[in-house]
Amino acid sequence: MNLTSANRFELLQMAESVAQEKNIDQEIVLEAMEESMAKAARMRYGSELDIRAKYNKDTGDLTLQRVRTVVEEVENMSTELTLEEAREIDPTLQLGSEIIEELPPVGIDQLDRINIQVAKQVITRKVRDAEMEKQYEEYKDQIGQIIVGTVKGVEQGNIIVELSIGETMIHRTQKISHENPEKGTRIRAYVKDVIRDNRGSQVRLSRTANEFMRELFRSEVPEFYEGTIDIKCIARDPGSRAKIAVLSYDTSIDPVGACVGMRGSRVQAVVNELQGERVDVIPWTDNPFDFVHLALQPAKVSKGILDAQGNPTTIVVPDDQLSLAIGRKGQNVRLARSLTGLDIEIITESYEREQRQEAITQRQNLFMEAIDVDETFAHLLVTEGFDSIDYLATCPLEELLTLNGIDESIAEELQSRAQKYIAKENEEILAEARRYGLQENLANFEGITPKMLLELAKNEITTLEEFATLADWELSGGHVEVDGRQVWDKGLLEGHDLNAEEAQSLIVTARLKVGLMKPEDIEALYEQNENMETESDQGEVEET
Repeated sequence: MNLTSANRFELLQMAESVAQEKNIDQEIVLEAMEESMAKAARMRYGSELDIRAKYNKDTGDLTLQRVRTVVEEVENMSTELTLEEAREIDPTLQLGSEIIEELPPVGIDQLDRINIQVAKQVITRKVRDAEMEKQYEEYKDQIGQIIVGTVKGVEQGNIIVELSIGETMIHRTQKISHENPEKGTRIRAYVKDVIRDNRGSQVRLSRTANEFMRELFRSEVPEFYEGTIDIKCIARDPGSRAKIAVLSYDTSIDPVGACVGMRGSRVQAVVNELQGERVDVIPWTDNPFDFVHLALQPAKVSKGILDAQGNPTTIVVPDDQLSLAIGRKGQNVRLARSLTGLDIEIITESYEREQRQEAITQRQNLFMEAIDVDETFAHLLVTEGFDSIDYLATCPLEELLTLNGIDESIAEELQSRAQKYIAKENEEILAEARRYGLQENLANFEGITPKMLLELAKNEITTLEEFATLADWELSGGHVEVDGRQVWDKGLLEGHDLNAEEAQSLIVTARLKVGLMKPEDIEALYEQNENMETESDQGEVEET
């Protein structure tokens, strides 16, 4: 069946225009048209038939053919026939052969409205599938890069973006909150991912990702490509404010100055792209306190209170700097926490003095109650560095003798009272630990204090066998990687002055006692640790 010349012209025009508009191969459009015409013909001749459409590119003719397959046993009379029936048509046919019969003509002008709609749907679907596939192939290698598109509109807060192939959207959670770009404007975004599933492909874009800011600076600052400077970390409140920490591998290059540029030209280009998002560029340092100090700029910092790992947990600022350090709606300290990975608390100098005085008063009261001394004597002990009953009970006697008004007999009496208080307190702590299920083989294990035992029992570690299965970092704490950043994971006994080496020694001894390790295993373990330390030292030397 042949279509008229007008119909052929219409098909060609349609194929060419769709191919150009969607930037896909014209062959794909013609295949879609063949499928759509075949589907429309089945609606006319019978949906049970196997009808195929063939388009001749040279003549512009489109023909419809009915296809039946030669089989041994017919299950579908509409699409199959037996070998005997087939050989009546053509004696040379074999099982599996196809009989092709040309159907009477059906022109586009003869198709009803429903058939035409079906044909359009088939073409649309095939073209969309081809477009999605080409989009995936085009952008799958651009993950982690910035691409440019054209805004087609904004729907329900999502920015619809037309790309060089197909279109996608910037989800409202991935766009800068207050931006509302006009239709037809060009927009840049970071390619987070390109996925392909049953629904096609999708290019996932973001303008709020930290990586978007990183790539913007890379495009503005040549030193990044030269490898002389690097962005170590970024914290953003998209569209409002951001902090980035930069490091220079060349002592002659100022990393902050390189990012800011002459008269702020480089950083201003990034700010303009991010809808006026203010960017603080600070130098990166591996000293935790100094880094926090820099991250809290423009606020000034008086001092920091560090934890056992040397990380600042509390930052003290002058009273008139508190609002600046915290920032509007807590923005400055929130960004500083995100940048450093530390959960810092901000307090004023006056508040810190009050807290310090309160702590002194509490220790004084404890000494007065525990060893039965007056307030003056208790104040003397606290101000001279005796900050706990434990320390008073175990310190060398000579330290007490250095205090004014204390002779040997008074010093011995003070330590005796402190030791009795500690012994009574330990009995009470052990009794509580036993109520949590503490077993005697763990209670009698040397090296673990009653307070440690109570902490372990509260965490359901009640036997020596259970204790022996722990890792050293589970006791003393250790660094774990979260989102590419090293974060401290608190140990069960972290608040009990137990370091990693002491934790490992306790666990190894426990494993020996319960038979989980042999003496030769210990030698191998320590030899392995020594080798790891040696390799680490060599790596540091090579890096230097």
